[in-house]
Amino acid sequence: MLVQVKMSKISFLLLASLAVFHSSCHGEESDASADKSGFSLFNPTPQALMREMSTDRPDQTESPYTVDAGHLQIEMDLVSWTRNRGADDFTFANTNFKIGLLNNVDLQLVVGAYNTIDGGAEGIGDVETRLKINLWGNDGGKTAFAIMPFVKWPTAREGIGDNDSIEGGLILPLGIELADGVGIGLMYEIDILRDAVGSGYHSDHIATATIAFDLTEKLGMYVETVAAFPGEKAGDFIAHADIGWTYSPNGNLQFDIGANFGLNDAAPDFNPFLGVSIRF
Repeated sequence: MLVQVKMSKISFLLLASLAVFHSSCHGEESDASADKSGFSLFNPTPQALMREMSTDRPDQTESPYTVDAGHLQIEMDLVSWTRNRGADDFTFANTNFKIGLLNNVDLQLVVGAYNTIDGGAEGIGDVETRLKINLWGNDGGKTAFAIMPFVKWPTAREGIGDNDSIEGGLILPLGIELADGVGIGLMYEIDILRDAVGSGYHSDHIATATIAFDLTEKLGMYVETVAAFPGEKAGDFIAHADIGWTYSPNGNLQFDIGANFGLNDAAPDFNPFLGVSIRF
């Protein structure tokens, strides 16, 4: 998912982030006892063995589950509007392309397709490459955990991107199944970012907590909190509260709608969005 909130150095940060690990998609469930280690990009997982579709959107908490080997998943912000101190920013078709490389590894390309900044600058945003490696729980169990290193490439035109620098970081998402149709997750993120002044870098820290539950077989809902701690002295603590809904007409398609609300002056005031995810 693409909203990245900046955060600061903290020696011990374990804040909760509950993820949409059990989206309302009800496709064919995988056989947890099957050996899927032999499947790869060029030897795709058969449909009968594919796990439930899990997305890194619409919440800001990432999912610990990967896309099945040899399959493509596209997750897109159809439109996102951010209101902040009277300024309005819009993004259209910002997209995460995800391809399963192995049973527990997927490669992601996040493209900031089109952005407008308060009616001024317009154009494409930055591009981000991410690698998700699931360490356990991909195909069964009450918990799942992954590591996600990422790099941001400064492809945005002037006035659209944060800066003209290569940046990166590491995301650590943990998922926990509380009950049938109810999932929570914990996410901790470290961002290595260019200093606003000078040529050095600093680390920001993000922690999120999400709880997601099925309302019906096809309709789901989540609530979330996000805390960001900027590493630069001039940065301010940022806090969000988020809510959203997902609708899955089948196991390979999900629509979503939601909004993120700033809880303090440093956070953007309001960010409603509409999106879609599809798996092939």
